[in-house]
Amino acid sequence: MEGSHWISMKNMLMELSKRGHQIVVIAPDNKILIDSSDVYELKTYSVPLMTEDMEELIHSFSITGSLFHASCKSLLHNQELLKYIGEGHFDALLTDPVSPCGQIIALHFSIPSVFFLRLVPCALEVRAAQGPDPPSYVPRMFSENSDHMAFSQRVKNFLIALSESFICNIAYTPFEELASEFLQKPMTMTEILSHGSIWLRRIDFVFEYPMPVMPNMVFIGGIHCGEKKKPLSQVRGWQPGRGRDTHLHGPTCGGKLLVMPMDESYWLSLRLLVVALSQKGHQIVTVPPEANLGMEASTCYSFKRNDPFERKPFRQRITAVLKKFRFTSNI
Repeated sequence: MEGSHWISMKNMLMELSKRGHQIVVIAPDNKILIDSSDVYELKTYSVPLMTEDMEELIHSFSITGSLFHASCKSLLHNQELLKYIGEGHFDALLTDPVSPCGQIIALHFSIPSVFFLRLVPCALEVRAAQGPDPPSYVPRMFSENSDHMAFSQRVKNFLIALSESFICNIAYTPFEELASEFLQKPMTMTEILSHGSIWLRRIDFVFEYPMPVMPNMVFIGGIHCGEKKKPLSQVRGWQPGRGRDTHLHGPTCGGKLLVMPMDESYWLSLRLLVVALSQKGHQIVTVPPEANLGMEASTCYSFKRNDPFERKPFRQRITAVLKKFRFTSNI
């Protein structure tokens, strides 16, 4: 896919090329960021929109699922390119399942597929992998709930889950019809994605709440950040983590750390790291937003504010507004 999806994937392709793999990239001819490279062979196919039209739509934030559907339809009707894929004897197909076009081709030619993604709307990746996803315990996207929910939050989470199914059925119906026509059998999005061999997910539990995952899901959060300019071993006092060790590895000698967090669930995740660093002897100063809801002073860190006495009435007004519109249930 175009945009940030490609920027993240390109780093992985470069590493695969270094390890001796032969890579072929298939992209529409109206590509913007997908360019030629010595790392891979680039093959393009014609689509209805020109590059200039795509750039105009991106700048106006007018990209819709119909554009991805039109691009996918053009690929599936390109007999020359399909013949090349069929005769290529590829060992695997790497694709982003947000647009299921790559997976449709993988199913048609019986090529093992590797999904490279952060997430799929409506938690389709969890259902496709047959993973547990109870709405009473796993926070839904945009719910702003944590993994510890009160009863009212669980009800809200459940209602969001119901609405997601309805919205995604509408959004992905054109792809389901296209896949059913191309594969000559009825297909749903869940069935299409259920054949994924490996799920490479660009997330980790530092920024995400714990959730049930399946054995073929591998977390590669941070791969899209690119190479570090200086190896961790050359940074004074730093001990890099090894393998899948989940213990916190940070500066070994006491230092002074400035933290500028966001409110709500972001702070709840970051606070665990701040407390752990404080226990290792670091002096931590936190600069919160002037109007915040979930940030309180602690012996583990100090707060830097302009004037906490002038801030209190403003916070009370914000809290009253949020309660009125039911944005929070327990402040």
